[in-house]
Amino acid sequence: MKRPKTLGELKARGRSGACPSVKDELRANLIRRLQKRQPLFPGIVGYEDSVLPAVVNALLSRHNFILLGLRGQAKSRILRGLIEFLDDEVPAVEGCEIRDDPVHPICGRCRRRKAEAGDDLPVHWVSRQERYVEKLATPDVTIADMIGDLDPIKAARQGRDLADHENMHFGLLPRAHRGIFAINELPDLAPKIQVGLFNIMQEGDVQIKGFPVRLPLDVLLVFSANPEDYTARGKIVTPLKDRIGSEIRTHYPVQVEHGVQITQQESWIERADGSRPKVPGFIREIVERIAFAGREDKRIDTSSGVSQRLPISCLENALSNAERRIYMSGHNHGVVRVADVYAALPAITGKLELEYEGELKGADRVARDLIQRAVRETFDKHFGEESLDQVVQWFELGGEVKVSEETPAQDYLERVSDIQGLHELVQRRGLNSQDAPELVVAVVEFVLEGLAAQKRLSRSEERGYFLEVRRPEEEFFGDLDLSPKGRRSFN
Repeated sequence: MKRPKTLGELKARGRSGACPSVKDELRANLIRRLQKRQPLFPGIVGYEDSVLPAVVNALLSRHNFILLGLRGQAKSRILRGLIEFLDDEVPAVEGCEIRDDPVHPICGRCRRRKAEAGDDLPVHWVSRQERYVEKLATPDVTIADMIGDLDPIKAARQGRDLADHENMHFGLLPRAHRGIFAINELPDLAPKIQVGLFNIMQEGDVQIKGFPVRLPLDVLLVFSANPEDYTARGKIVTPLKDRIGSEIRTHYPVQVEHGVQITQQESWIERADGSRPKVPGFIREIVERIAFAGREDKRIDTSSGVSQRLPISCLENALSNAERRIYMSGHNHGVVRVADVYAALPAITGKLELEYEGELKGADRVARDLIQRAVRETFDKHFGEESLDQVVQWFELGGEVKVSEETPAQDYLERVSDIQGLHELVQRRGLNSQDAPELVVAVVEFVLEGLAAQKRLSRSEERGYFLEVRRPEEEFFGDLDLSPKGRRSFN
C-alpha cells in the first residue's frame, strides 16, 4: 500500500488525531507479543526469570527505567532491543529535526508550516531504527549536547524572541522525540545536565542560557549504570533518581551452561576460510569456568567484575592458536586443546582488575591460576568417577611426557602411547586415535592437565608432565632444608 505523502493523505487514511505516545506504542506492541507468546529479547540468555520480567513490567507501567549492573551484563543490548517494540514506521513532518508529528506538532517552526500549508504539509516516514538515540555519558557532555543551544544572532536577524524554538540548535534528547533515548553510565553526567534531564522528564521544559524553553517531548528515557556509582553519594542528583520509575538489577550468568551458550552465540568462531578448528564441549566449559572462577577470586576487584567478554575473547584467541597450529603443520583441520586456552592469556589478563594481593602476584599468574581451577572443576565433573591410578603410576615409575601447544597430533600420540590406562580411558569415551587423532590428543591433554590441576601430576615448561616422588622425610618436613648446612641451623 502506498504511504501518504501529505497531511491530507494521512487524514484520509483515518489519522485525525495525534499519534499515540511512544510509551503507549511500546506497551501496545509488547502486549501483542506477550499474547502471541513471541520471543521478547532474542539472544538474551539467563535473564528469563529475573531481569526480563522486570523490564516487561517497566514497559507495561510506562516507566522510564535504569539497568544497574557490572560491565558485560548485556545492559546496552537490552536497551537496543527495545527498538523491536516500536512500530515499523511512523509519519513525521518532512524536514523537521525532531521528527514532529504532522497531526499534532510541538515545534514552533512545524506549527507555522502546518498553518501555512494545511493539508499539503509534506510528510515522510521514519523507521524504528531512526527512533533510537544512544549516548555514552562523559563528564564533558554539555547542556548544548544533550538539550540544545540558542542562537542569539539568528533571533536578532529574524526579530524573534530568544526562547523561540526556531532559534534552537536541537541536542540529542529533542532529536529522540517520539522515540527512545538511552544514556549509558548515567552517573558520569555533570549534575547540571542531570537537572536538565529531570526537568524535561517531569515538566517538559528546560532553561538554556537563562531563557525558559518549552519542549513537551514524547520520549522513553532509559539508562544504564554501575551499581556502585549509582548508589554513591553525589553521583546522582536525587530528584533525577526519584523520577526514574524502575530500577532493574542485571547479573552475570548463574549457570555455566548459560554462560557457554552466550559465549558460543557471541564469539567469532565461524572462520571464513573453512579451516576452523573444532571446539570440544569440555573446552567451552573450561573457558566459561575461567570467568566464573574470576568472579569468586578475592584477588580480583569485585566492584569491577569479570565481564562476559572475557570468555568470548578467550575462546576466540584459543581457537586462533589452534588455527595457527593447523597452518604451521600443513593439516586441513584440528581441535582446540587446553594448551590453546593457556595460549589465550593475553585475552584474559587485560580484562582483570586486580586487588592489591593480585597486583603482587601479577595478572599472568592470577590468570593461570584461574585456568587451572577451571580445568580442575571441569575435569572433576567429567572424570570424577574414573580410576586414573594407572596413569599416575606410570609417572610415579619415572615416566615423563614433553609436549607443547605446537606438537602435531601424530607426534603427540606417539609420545603418550606408553602411558598405562590412558588408551583405554580414551576408548571408553568412544574415540579412536586412527579416526580422530586431533580429538584424541585434546582429550589426552585434558586428562593430563586435570591430573596436574588436582596436584597428582606436575607440569613445567622445561620437563612437560612428570611426577616428582618425594621421600617420606620430605613429605613430613615439607620445604624445610634437610641438608647438612640446613641441619646446622638448628644448633
